[in-house]
Amino acid sequence: MGSAPATVRDIRRAQRADGPAAVLGIGTANPPTCLAQDEYPDYYFRITHSEHLTDLKGKLTRICNKSGIRQRFVHLDEQLLAANPDFTDRALPSLDARVDIASAAVPELAARAAAKAIAEWGRPATDITHLIFSTYSGARAPSADRRLASLLGLSPTVSRTVLSLHGCYGGGRSLQLAKELAENNRGARVLVACSEITLIAFYGPEDGCLDNILGQAIFGDGAGAVIVGADPVGPVERPLFEMAFASQTTIPDTEDAISMEINKGGMEYHISNQVPRLVGCNVERCLTDAFDALGVAGVKWNDLFWAVHPGGRAILDRIEGVLGLDDDKLAASRRVLSEFGNMSGTTVIFVLDELRRRRAAKQDTSGEEAPEWGVMMAFGPGITIETMVLHTPVGLEGN
Repeated sequence: MGSAPATVRDIRRAQRADGPAAVLGIGTANPPTCLAQDEYPDYYFRITHSEHLTDLKGKLTRICNKSGIRQRFVHLDEQLLAANPDFTDRALPSLDARVDIASAAVPELAARAAAKAIAEWGRPATDITHLIFSTYSGARAPSADRRLASLLGLSPTVSRTVLSLHGCYGGGRSLQLAKELAENNRGARVLVACSEITLIAFYGPEDGCLDNILGQAIFGDGAGAVIVGADPVGPVERPLFEMAFASQTTIPDTEDAISMEINKGGMEYHISNQVPRLVGCNVERCLTDAFDALGVAGVKWNDLFWAVHPGGRAILDRIEGVLGLDDDKLAASRRVLSEFGNMSGTTVIFVLDELRRRRAAKQDTSGEEAPEWGVMMAFGPGITIETMVLHTPVGLEGN
């Protein structure tokens, strides 16, 4: 007789990974056009032929000066705008042209970031089993995930998922989904790609429409990619951050606080000035719930490292104040905001990349041990808060 058949429980156990999911590689990319923040009001009102709107220009100037942003990168340049003058007026039907441009540019930018992540990971692209692509910049099928898979030469059997219009929490949502895939599919290697270009939401200023002015002051373009997998295969794979716990929380009665809508003139968005307060009122509860789920009580926030989505300077200031964080705790987030602006869901990947560089540099220069445990957080429409507890494997900074 043959051996007894395996039970469903046995089969399920064999399908799962033994250890936690971990970040195995990170890559980032930006378009070539760089805009200095202190020059942006003059630039924006000139290219949109709106210099007569002096009051709005003054408001944009004040927002830019207080934004904590030094520069941003964008796909839309003056040559592209000259070929598509309708982009400056959201009342004109320019969506088709925007989608044509984004359908090519979004996956190409993602491919640049992904190539860096794959190179750091150290294994062939064909070993990727799952692809998660997050963007608000596309509106076509087959979508950016399909094009990215072709550009990277991924296997035809790669399992693809698209997250659309998640906005600024798209990076956090993608990483939580990648964690679940990696831990529940033994040997899985998940490529997370987030790519955004603000061309889909670019248009000229309008009297009485301050949402557009705010968006023009803070948003930039970029792509981030992360390889996620459990049970790293040595010596090739090195875990950068282990994913210990992840959760999503929606703040009640905040459906209208952050919103996005695609129409014939592109994407329109609304961002309430109450967002920093709403996030600040809920962030500590999300953190406490996360550590309670791990059976850890009484965590001191300053004993952790922090990778927080820099939705804006006011959000970072509010979180810092509510949690009583030391000045250096959100340094990685503030630097990414300064050098790249808010790139929506992509931004938290840039923060993870900046954070790991800072930790390595600190270890190399001072020999001081960085915190072993930390938190990644992202915020977006809903209002949705993504929380992930991270752990640094011993010896990371020395690798």
